[in-house]
Amino acid sequence: MQVISIENFTKDYGDNKGVFDVSLSIEQGEVYGYLGPNGAGKSTTLRHLMGFSKPDLGNLSISDLDCWKDKTTIKKDVGYLPGEIALPDDMTGMEYLKLIDKLRKTNDLTYAYELIEYFEIDTSVKIKSMSKGMKQKIAIIMAFMHNPQILLLDEPTSGLDPLMQEKFIKLIKSEKQNGKTIILSSHIFEEISKLCDRVGIIRKGRLIKEVVMDDLKHSENKTYKIEFKNEDDFNRIKGLYPDAQFEARKNQALISIVDSEINDFISNLASCDLLFLKEEKHTLEEYFMKFYEGDENV
Repeated sequence: MQVISIENFTKDYGDNKGVFDVSLSIEQGEVYGYLGPNGAGKSTTLRHLMGFSKPDLGNLSISDLDCWKDKTTIKKDVGYLPGEIALPDDMTGMEYLKLIDKLRKTNDLTYAYELIEYFEIDTSVKIKSMSKGMKQKIAIIMAFMHNPQILLLDEPTSGLDPLMQEKFIKLIKSEKQNGKTIILSSHIFEEISKLCDRVGIIRKGRLIKEVVMDDLKHSENKTYKIEFKNEDDFNRIKGLYPDAQFEARKNQALISIVDSEINDFISNLASCDLLFLKEEKHTLEEYFMKFYEGDENV
């Protein structure tokens, strides 16, 4: 079932800044990665899904409700984590979370307390005394604590140390198992690769490509790194694969083939003395950079 729909969405701020003619849809229980550098239009899209601004053109909807006209209703079942958090300095973490709970009229801090323990944070500390990482944890808890079915997360691990980043990844996996629908806006490739079912790549406000992560991970194109024990074998394979990358100084090669060529490839290597052979995994980062070659802003 489609939960989030964006159709021909445009928000033009002038000077080629904004979002232009973006269309995408997200199914229930799906984790959708929104990938692009700073300024590409990720935050603008999420803010419009939250109803903070009216689109110039197009429609955005959540659960068949218009994100602009029905924003009050939509927010009841959406957890939003902004890319730039602004918390009240004069409150403690717990005072702030209780205030949010009161404003939402949920009157239930059960999940908030679970997340406080999970992220190992002292919520009795004044927010003004907190580190960036501690403030980010408070913001994450704020977005999750009312147990919403839809999560819009903008650069969610900003400021978190590697241990807490891993905890966040485990949290998202758990929420996905519970059927939550999640947009994860980020420029961290590892985070997107571990969590997302599909990824939309946005460049200068335009959605230029959508990729299914399983298709990328199980691509029929394979690349192998090989080091030969002797120069004769190195030169013979070089003659068979002239378009591959070869480094004569180390007798090493980087050869890309498709699955249908694997038997011939193994036969060609069978008589060679090798020091090592390993598959080089195709990464989301490599795929992404193909669309941004020559762009100095990445």
